[in-house]
Parts: sequence; structure tokens; C-alpha cells
Amino acid sequence: MAIRVLPSTLVDQIAAGEVIERPASVLKELLENALDAGASRIEVDAEQGGMRACRVRDDGYGIPVDELVLALTRHATSKIQSLDDLERVRTLGFRGEALPSIAAVSRLALTSHAADATGGWSLRAEGGELVPAAPAAHPVGTTVEVRDLFYNTPARRRFLRAEQTELAHLRTVLERLALARFDIAFRLTHNAREVLDLPPARDARAREARVARLCGDAFVEHALHVEHEAAGLRLHGWIAQPTFARSQSDLQHFYVNGRMVRDKLLAHAARRAYDDVLFHGRHPAFVLYLELDPARVDVNAHPAKHEVRFRDAGHVHDFVRHTLEHALATTRPRPGASAPPAARVFDARPAQHALGIAAPAAVAEHMAAYSALHEPATTTVPAASAGLPLGTALGQLHGVYLLAQNEAGLVLVDMHAAHERVIYEQLKSAMQSGAVATQALMVPVAVAVSEREAELAESAAEELSLLGLEIARSGPASVQVRSVPALLGAVDAGGLVRDILADLAEHGRSQRLHETVHALLASMACHGSVRANRRLTVPEMNALLREMEQTERADQCNHGRPTWTQLSLSELDTLFLRGR
Repeated sequence: MAIRVLPSTLVDQIAAGEVIERPASVLKELLENALDAGASRIEVDAEQGGMRACRVRDDGYGIPVDELVLALTRHATSKIQSLDDLERVRTLGFRGEALPSIAAVSRLALTSHAADATGGWSLRAEGGELVPAAPAAHPVGTTVEVRDLFYNTPARRRFLRAEQTELAHLRTVLERLALARFDIAFRLTHNAREVLDLPPARDARAREARVARLCGDAFVEHALHVEHEAAGLRLHGWIAQPTFARSQSDLQHFYVNGRMVRDKLLAHAARRAYDDVLFHGRHPAFVLYLELDPARVDVNAHPAKHEVRFRDAGHVHDFVRHTLEHALATTRPRPGASAPPAARVFDARPAQHALGIAAPAAVAEHMAAYSALHEPATTTVPAASAGLPLGTALGQLHGVYLLAQNEAGLVLVDMHAAHERVIYEQLKSAMQSGAVATQALMVPVAVAVSEREAELAESAAEELSLLGLEIARSGPASVQVRSVPALLGAVDAGGLVRDILADLAEHGRSQRLHETVHALLASMACHGSVRANRRLTVPEMNALLREMEQTERADQCNHGRPTWTQLSLSELDTLFLRGR
């Protein structure tokens, strides 16, 4: 077939296919335009899930009458003027494709009153064909009405779902943007019925109330506030404690310079921060905001602007991960702190089993403090100790739970889970205090790799050696493994190296060795911790309580279950109807 220029109508419809998937896609683009226009209140009216009509009204700056036609012209925008602007995008929209793409597959009406104009004007488009502008009564601001989406592309209309499904997508888009802009009032109606009305949230309490409204009260109850700034990066927001882990990643909201994104790098960093405190298969929940110089992030990496690309991806990944790790490390018993909220849902998981590897001397020495397990626990009730979050021990319940009293009331501790966390953190600390012990291979293992992977192995040799893995390049497309971490025992050295180099090739870093070592440490901690039905003396119980108070992440075990809980005196009084 001969090469020819496509008709402009077909070009616009192709462009629409990249941006407009359903009514929710339309709403996202219109809301972002309204926010860029300086709106303080945005109202959305939808009919039949947005398929019949979707109207977005804002009180922003408005569009001058002589720019209305340009607003519906492809690649016409007021948000960038040069390449430098494109490299430092500060607005949500910037390509000038949204309105013309929507107009190509719908019946669109654009009515606007510019702030410095004497009145409003309206412009209509049907399937991309414009009707001349006419005066229209309208307050300062803009209204965009999109009717009969995909009326001229019936094949695409057939992919739309039921009315309530499309409404759910509309609501999701509005809620996600409402989490990004607490200063804006949002209102959503559907078929003339109010669905959502969010007033501005200008202080901390109001912002938390909006988060609770959109993410649920349970999320806020379990949330830790995060605020950290360093090296030109700022991360703030809320992360849920591990006991609020979910079966799906449906409650993960990440914003970069106010733009909601679904970025694999950021999701991976958050997941890594939760490594030591979550079941496999469970997902953390968070609402996080990352702010950085716009020149350090490319927002032009996806047609619908869902993804971004960082100039220094590794630095951003480490900043996010370490910030969240530090926040999670504070989840331990502290004076005045409440017990960790119980999880709503737990997965039934078998306990980790030992891998047949003897515990190191550090574990044996640590367990010596708990060696007199044959002695029966005393029933003497000591006085509650002021300033001790977990108080003083009273005794054991069925050899599984430790009972203690503090100033607030009764403390219950899962002994095995708590001691497992204590040992695990001690093992990690010992590993991080110096280079990992290595085990030299009697015969170096030759591994065939690609030339790029061989280059990566050569450049990362020093970093890998700190983890106990010694690799040397032996040819253009081969490496030799000379030693492995001693903790790993009889590991498949070739398979481990191939996986690490694959990670380096894809992400520029590898966490696989860390993951393998930490999994082994967790197994050793499980093996070395006190078991159910083993009797502890009161001094041993108090020693465990004190260790918990000094151990990071002690509020939950290695699998995300809570290690302790609190019953206050008022709760106990209620149980026994005291005071009635």
C-alpha cells in the first residue's frame, strides 16, 4: 500500500485511543485541567456512569474567547513553551492532547468565562467538528460537558461495562485526585444524586479526616505518619502498620509532585521497606507524597501520564525505602504508646521451619539467658513499674502467652512471636556490623552469562564482595564464582549469580542476595526463639519484655502478626460490669 497522510479526524481518534479508555479517563483529564487552572472547587455531574454525560465545572481562571478554538486543537497548550519547560513540567497536563482527543470521540461543549472578561462563551464540537463560539451565561471558570462517549466508534463503546462499574471508576479517579489536593473542594453527583461531597481540608485534622473518608477509618487507625526530607527529596504521608496488610494492592496511593502515578520503582521500594514485617502475598497500604525538583523526573513517559521516569532512579528508590524502613522500625513498645491495632484479616500460614543449619554462637549465647526453662513460673504479682511500656511480668497462660501489668492495665505477649523478632533483629545487626563471613569454594564455579552481565559483574564486584560473594570476570561472556556467603551453606552458586546479574541488568541493583540472607536469618530466629509450652521464670519473662522495648519493629513478628496487645483497666472494668 502507498504511504499517505491520515485524515485529521482519524489521527484524533487514534490519539484518543491512547488517552481515553472509558469515562473515568475523560474525568481524569478534565479534573487535571481544572486543577491546573487554579480551581478551588470542582463539581462533577455524571449520567449513566459517565457514558451518557460527564460534566466538570470549576471556578478557575477560565479561557479567553480567542483561545477556545485553540483549546480544542491538538498540541496547543499554555503550559509549556520550550524544551526547558518540558524538562521541568510543574503542571498535571502539558501535551495539549486531552480535549481534542475527547472531542474526537464524543459530543463536547466547552463553556468558559475568563477572569478578566465581561462574560462567558461556549464552543461545541461533535466528532472533532467545531461549531462557532457563541456568548453564554457562566460564572468565572470553566465547564466541560462530554456527552455520548464513543458514539462514533461503536466498537470501543461495546467495551464499556455496566453503569455502576463505570461509576465506581469515576469515583476512584476523583478520590485519588482528592487525596492529592486537600485544598480543593470536590463534589460528585450521579443521575442527579449526590455521591461524594468533600470540603477543603486545610489543617492536619481535616486532612486526616479526608484520608479516613476515602481510605477508611481502619487505615487511619493503623497509620503511621511519615515526614522526611534529604538531598532535595521530600517524602510525607501515611503508611499502615504491618498488621493492616491487605490481600490486594488496592490501597496504595503514590503521588510525585502532586501527580498520581503507578510507578514500579516506587512500589518496589515500598514493598522492600515492609520485607521483614509482612506475610508473603500480603500487600502494604499507604498514601505517600514524593516531592523533588521537576528537572529530576520525566513525566512524559506514558501517554496517559500514569508512569514517570526518574533521572536518578537508584537514589530515589533508596530514599523511599530507607525512609519507610525507619518509620516501621519505630513500631516497638514505648512509654505512652498504645498497643499495635489487631489485624483485620490474617492469612493462615505455617510457621517457618529450620533448614537444618545450626544456630551461630550469637544465638546460642542469646538463648543462654532463657536457659532455665524447666523451672515453674512464680505466681508472685510484682508492682507495675513506672516508665516501662510493657510493665512487669505476672506469669504465663498455657505456656503460650506472657501476662504482664503496666500502668495502663494488662499486657498480653505472644512469647514465640516476640522472641523471634528480638533474635532476628539481633542477627541482622550482627550481619550489618561488618562484612559477611565468606565460604571459599574448593573449585571456582564457571558461569556463562551475556557480555553485558559480565560487565555488570565486573563493575559491581566490590559491592558484592561486602555481601560475601566474590565474582571475577573470566572472559567476554563468563564469570567465576570464588566464594559465597557462609550463611547460605550449599547454595547453587551459578543460579544465584545469574539471578543477581539479571536484577542488576533490569534495575541497576540486586536485592536477591539480601533477601536470601534475611530469609535464612528469619528461619534461624524462628528456630532459636522460645517455643510454646516452655515454662519461663518471671526474671526471664521480664528480660524478654525489656528486650522487646529496645528492639526495632517489636510490635509485630517477622510475618506481620502483632506480638503484644493491651487491655486497659477501663476495658477490664467493662468486662466485669464494675461501676454499674
